[in-house]
Amino acid sequence: MTTVNILSGGAAQGLVRDLTDAFKAQTGCSIDGEFGAVGIMADKLRAGTPADLVILTQALLAKLAEEKLVTPTSIADVGRVETALAVRSRDPRPMVKTEADLRDVLRSADAIYVPDTKASTAGQHVVKVLDQLGIAYEVASRLRIFANGATAMRKLAASTAKRPIGCTQATEIIATDGIALSGALPPGYELVTMYTAGVTARAAHPKEAAALVALLTGAGHKELRQRLGFAG
Repeated sequence: MTTVNILSGGAAQGLVRDLTDAFKAQTGCSIDGEFGAVGIMADKLRAGTPADLVILTQALLAKLAEEKLVTPTSIADVGRVETALAVRSRDPRPMVKTEADLRDVLRSADAIYVPDTKASTAGQHVVKVLDQLGIAYEVASRLRIFANGATAMRKLAASTAKRPIGCTQATEIIATDGIALSGALPPGYELVTMYTAGVTARAAHPKEAAALVALLTGAGHKELRQRLGFAG
């Protein structure tokens, strides 16, 4: 059986998982790949990791196309994703409408679960937010940093802390059992990221990869994308 290999940001993992059966029914192909911090996934492609398809931020796809690592005509937007707050399913969902609300929620948390703060979109944003709020030093020891948002959210679900909270892409929150989407970040601190798919220049299975791009971005699965946290 032909396998289409993916390098993808964690934000798209739930969508790929839910479309795997439809892709197999349509093409007879399976899907395999890695999901993680977008910067690390881009660097893996640059280093020669075999991949037929990448799903990363729009900005990164543009760079990879300039570097001739992605076929420009194959690129299509999957959808926009908010960086959001998460709590364990059993915990109250804090109301975060203002800067003061956000500062209070983060300061009161005894553990803050986040993805890679250097290579992931959401993790980089968390660092920026904490600096903006003026509490980076105060909460530094409470940060629980993991390789990607999916792992961070699984760890949040299993956390034994009294008042843990998480921050990552909404799609990763929705896709994780045991946690709940608490809400987007307030005005002035929000982040909405467009995720985009493209066939790699060295794809072993370019036609099949293009079919997967069409499945991920097509109108027929708009409702699924919205349910999983993608907009637009």
